[in-house]
Amino acid sequence: MSATATSTVTIRFAEATDERRLVEIDVATWSPLVTPAPRAAEPVFFRPHVEPADTLVAELDGHIAGYALIGTPTPLPASARVQMIRGLAVDPAQQGKGIGRALVDAAIVEATARGAVRLSLRVLSTNDGARRLYAAAGFETEGVLADEFFLDGHDVDDHLLARRLDR
Repeated sequence: MSATATSTVTIRFAEATDERRLVEIDVATWSPLVTPAPRAAEPVFFRPHVEPADTLVAELDGHIAGYALIGTPTPLPASARVQMIRGLAVDPAQQGKGIGRALVDAAIVEATARGAVRLSLRVLSTNDGARRLYAAAGFETEGVLADEFFLDGHDVDDHLLARRLDR
């Protein structure tokens, strides 16, 4: 299903007042097929390593429909020229409307604006939809950590993807 001609996806940085809706999206999208992190006992979105300034929010017709987290892969100055998509989620009721792609495109623009030469990410082998999305946006597999996680009774590979921004 695609967005109607009257539907508009806009991207902006998060505000502290967005936290409740971002938590709702986190809860709705959590699955061992898409994240190795355990389900949060008490969901909270913003914390020391997740700040509004690093959270791109997608709005569809004025309502928050998804987000992408962006930041450096490590706190080391030596990795400052690389940005990483550290999370991406779209409300299940809004998936298939181009929101995920709009968030990835916005992350590419923001990483470039931050001076990055690469944008990287990690995605589980079980997350087929995300892997297709990233491939369509020009990300290439740079490595696979075989059997990196044991989730829901199965070994799961962790794929390392990246896209050059300086070419």
